[in-house]
Amino acid sequence: MRLDRFICKSTELSRAQAAVIIHAGRVAVNGEPLCDERAQVHESNRITLDDQVLQPRPFRYIMLHKPAGMICSNVDEYYASVFRLLSVEHPDELHIVGRLDVDTTGLVLLTDDGRWSFAITNPKSDCSKVYRVTLRDPISTASQTEVLQQRLIQGIKLQGEALPTRPALLTVLSEYQVLLTLSEGKFHQVKRMVAALGNRVRQLHRVQIGRLKLDIAEGEWRHLSEEEALRSADTNRIEAVRTL
Repeated sequence: MRLDRFICKSTELSRAQAAVIIHAGRVAVNGEPLCDERAQVHESNRITLDDQVLQPRPFRYIMLHKPAGMICSNVDEYYASVFRLLSVEHPDELHIVGRLDVDTTGLVLLTDDGRWSFAITNPKSDCSKVYRVTLRDPISTASQTEVLQQRLIQGIKLQGEALPTRPALLTVLSEYQVLLTLSEGKFHQVKRMVAALGNRVRQLHRVQIGRLKLDIAEGEWRHLSEEEALRSADTNRIEAVRTL
């Protein structure tokens, strides 16, 4: 992480205050003064402030059940931020892992571990996200289901996109409700894919990321264990659907 961020995570200093002490030559990395707050440092480095070794606070991993009408942002805008639901120290150090639209509900992850969030959101990681989709029009026949499944597996060309979507999986729960599993996160992707299939999304709810399933009530949040954090970055897409 950046040196100034490491200082903030190891002390009670703000980013601006960290920059001041770094420029003053008070911070050393592996015994050598380092005066560039943008420099990248590793957790294995020996980083000192006025010759005192710094130890960063442990990374945090949080599950939150987002209600409708709130935004996935660190600050309030027209709608209230989901950060209003949290009661944690140093909330400014957290960021959201995979945002949801204001009208979409369900599983949101938050962390201060950039490598973990990258592993979940990077399409190359193939980390599954499972959504429960309520449709405007029913899926009434087996043949209709089969056609939709094939189109999703083959990928759908969305307006404004150079490439088709990555393969997605469909599980029909009822005439008006399906599970849709994706391994990418394009802008309004589920809604755009459903529209391209000739239907419309009435309600959208994220139920799972990797092997991590939402298990708390709307508006609640909790810390994840290390094992759960690892599970959320699991990349087995087929299993994510079959275990629901």
